[in-house]
Amino acid sequence: MTTMSQPGKAAADQASAVGIDEVAVRFRSKKRDVTALREVSLDVPMGEFVAIVGPSGCGKSTLLKLVAGLLKPSTGTVRLRGEQVAGPRADIGYVFQRAALLEWRSARKNILLQAEMRKMPAEQARRRTAELMEMTGLTGFEDALPHELSGGMQQRVALCRALLHEPPVLLMDEPFGALDALTREQLNIEMNRIWRETGTTVLLVTHSVAEAAYLANRVVVMTDRPGTIAEVIDVDLPAERDYAETMAQPEFARVTGRIRKLLGAGAALD
Repeated sequence: MTTMSQPGKAAADQASAVGIDEVAVRFRSKKRDVTALREVSLDVPMGEFVAIVGPSGCGKSTLLKLVAGLLKPSTGTVRLRGEQVAGPRADIGYVFQRAALLEWRSARKNILLQAEMRKMPAEQARRRTAELMEMTGLTGFEDALPHELSGGMQQRVALCRALLHEPPVLLMDEPFGALDALTREQLNIEMNRIWRETGTTVLLVTHSVAEAAYLANRVVVMTDRPGTIAEVIDVDLPAERDYAETMAQPEFARVTGRIRKLLGAGAALD
């Protein structure tokens, strides 16, 4: 049975990064009405890492767009740090499956594009860019163009760009899905370290059961369309996680087994 917090109370809002209350999303097409999300409620405390898994088309990405203010719910409310989301938000970072870098700009200048759009002080932006590039292992590649970088390094640039303005909430929509297994594993390790060092609240959409269990404090498992929450699974592992050791833990096996049971798809999402 799923336990879901109700984010309507002021006290809860103050401690919440994201509050989703009885949200539904319906689209109208020429042929029929489609319900993408149905009665979704979730509370995400400040500093938590939440992974969202579910079948393709169940509304995972739609949920992120609601939090970002890129889409309005048909019913229900979405709050970001206690304030109802009514439109696009400046206090989030967003990382997509593709890095979406500008081919004619260097790695550094692709990151600084965020500063230009937000009119950040130039010196502050340059200093923060250098810090992030060092944190993500990009030192030495500041002047490299995107085609000179591997897929994993391009995603590191996209992550730096999303974190440049130090957003309290980071939304990640299958950011490692197009990468090879080894690169994905390396970036999972990096992401755990970055989350611990920055304290940013993270919502990650992923199709990988193992990735969700390795990275998250809690895993939200969604049903097939119309998407709703089947269960929220607590992950009882330390914040700092050695990759190989974590995979061997009984708790990791419990969480991944429970996710697969709820999805009823074996290892199909991996």
